[in-house]
Amino acid sequence: GGGGGGSRLRRQLESGGFAAGEYVKQLSQQSDGDRDLQEHRQRIQALSEETAQSLKRNVYQNYRQFIETAREISYLESEMYQLSHILTEQKGIMEAVTQALLLQADRDDPALGARRAAAADPFLPLSAKDAAANEEGRQRTLTTLLEKVEGCRDLLPESPGKYLVYNGDLVEYDADHMAQIQRVHAFLMNDCLLVATALPNRRGAYRYDALYPLDGLAVVNVKDNPPMKDMFKLLMFPESRIFQAENAKIKKEWLEVLEETKRNRALSEKRRLEQEALPRPAPTPPESTNPFDEDEDEEEEDEPSAEEEVVDLSLEWIQELPEDLDVCIAQRDFEGAVDLLDKLNEYLADKPVSQPVKELRAKVDERVRQLTDVLVFELSPDRSLRGGPRATRRAVSQLIRLGQSTKACELFLKNRAAAVQTAIRQLRIEGATLLYIHKLCHVFFTSLLETAREFETDFAGNNGCYSAFVVWARSSMRMFVDAFSKQVFDSKESLSTAAECVKVAKEHCKQLSEIGLDLTFIIHALLVKDIKGALQSYKDIIIEATKHRNSEEMWRKMNLMTPEALGKLREEMRSCGVGNFDQYTGDDCWVNLSYTVVAFTKQTMAFLEEALKLYFPELHMVLLESLVEIILVAVQHVDYSLRCEQDPEKKAFIRQNASFLYETVLPVVEKRFEEGVGKPAKQLQDLRNASRLMRVNPESTTSVV
Repeated sequence: GGGGGGSRLRRQLESGGFAAGEYVKQLSQQSDGDRDLQEHRQRIQALSEETAQSLKRNVYQNYRQFIETAREISYLESEMYQLSHILTEQKGIMEAVTQALLLQADRDDPALGARRAAAADPFLPLSAKDAAANEEGRQRTLTTLLEKVEGCRDLLPESPGKYLVYNGDLVEYDADHMAQIQRVHAFLMNDCLLVATALPNRRGAYRYDALYPLDGLAVVNVKDNPPMKDMFKLLMFPESRIFQAENAKIKKEWLEVLEETKRNRALSEKRRLEQEALPRPAPTPPESTNPFDEDEDEEEEDEPSAEEEVVDLSLEWIQELPEDLDVCIAQRDFEGAVDLLDKLNEYLADKPVSQPVKELRAKVDERVRQLTDVLVFELSPDRSLRGGPRATRRAVSQLIRLGQSTKACELFLKNRAAAVQTAIRQLRIEGATLLYIHKLCHVFFTSLLETAREFETDFAGNNGCYSAFVVWARSSMRMFVDAFSKQVFDSKESLSTAAECVKVAKEHCKQLSEIGLDLTFIIHALLVKDIKGALQSYKDIIIEATKHRNSEEMWRKMNLMTPEALGKLREEMRSCGVGNFDQYTGDDCWVNLSYTVVAFTKQTMAFLEEALKLYFPELHMVLLESLVEIILVAVQHVDYSLRCEQDPEKKAFIRQNASFLYETVLPVVEKRFEEGVGKPAKQLQDLRNASRLMRVNPESTTSVV
């Protein structure tokens, strides 16, 4: 009953003439009370939830079908592209076969060939079609058109077989910014392409701009990207130019005519090479009584045998090699281009170097230079630096295959230097110096490690390049130290902060030992000047503070007031290495030492601890001399006070302070210095011995200095 009621309710709600107000009014009149309405409400609620679930299922089902349809469309698109490519190839093969058959027929019957040319050449003006059977008609058309171009008569090489194939107006665009440059008129001849710019004040007149042989010219279609459309690109080493046709039909004609003319040019060149390769029968000489005739006959017999070693360059892949290289470069298929070059080199490795081979090599070398330029640009720092060192691997490996390992090494390292510099520059300078240094070290040393590993992968077989990497690593370290010093030393950070920052840098530097690279000595050499300056600056601060305290010296015992304060001082002295401090404490919270001597001890030991964190051999004398200078200030003050004080009680107190300084503090300084450096300091021993002499004869007025 509930199911039937639900179906009726659904049909009622779905009906086209359903009116919610009328339905509720009718329901209210028919219901027996509140309970009836509640049940009806629950049925509508259940129906709503069921409808929502059904909608969800339908949406999910439709979504899955949409994904499957999109996948099928993708497969179809791929198959259509492959089919289009196969059809294009088939069309090219059929055209080549047809052309070859027509050329063969032309050779057999020249008159027939001339008539066919007149009927079939759609690119000649109508006035010249009637005269296509002879060369003069074509050349006259070419001459008439070229008279309109200033400055090309002397540059255009006169050739009896040269004629005009196609011509028309084009607009040239900048290859980088796609901005319009100028209007041009292009003249396509059977062996070259002439580009002329329009003269502004003379209608139909042009000025010579450039001339490109068809042998070194590649045509690439530029995909329409509104508003940039109907464009094609001409590639000729070492430049490329982009032109826009008036409409899609004219663009198609230009592409087809250029390809057709290039193909015809290649076939005529092939025929010429074959004709040259054929042995020519020598004319029969008249009988002679010359006794040397026999030798000459023998030489003439030898010549054909030399010509028999002709390299077969008529293979299809060799004929199409220059164009295939152009396409690979245009499509950024660098591996394919280098594979073609390797195939050619392998084929010609054991072949003699004839004139046709030299000509082929010249064409290929132009493409090699063009490919090299493209790969060099790929590695230039102007390109995107994201992606890390691996992003350069493709261009580097192809340059190495081209025999340009030195250039590849140089460009790879320049690229990585720019990447490291950019990464350092993009680091945010935080308020806390130590936090910034942690980030700086992580960014720099991680980049260095990644670069080193990538370098090892790319240049595994080129041991000569490793010295270049070490030089690069040194210059990169200099760049790092510049950023490091600017933040740590130029901003006058405390010695403890500087010591912590240098420690972080040294720890990161040790990570490079994983790849057998130790740059610790370089970081020491680059930081030594700044660290010396920091040590001397902090030494001057301590000396100034000590002199200030000495000037206010009253030679009184210290009263720390609370046991906590005394315990804290006892702990501080223990951390400074003073183990026998308890013998200088008195009753309650008194200390039997002067505030000046206690403050000096804490400051000197703190200086020594921070300096030892910064220590390396080049800083030995600077640290030692700074310590001696600091200690002398305190020693001289105590000795002077001992000589000048007349009060016996105060004199005894000063002697007690002198004893603490000479017998406790100086040995602790010596011991800690020897532990940190690894060898004793004679200067500190001499200073203590001199102080002992002073205590033996306290009445002497001679100075220690």
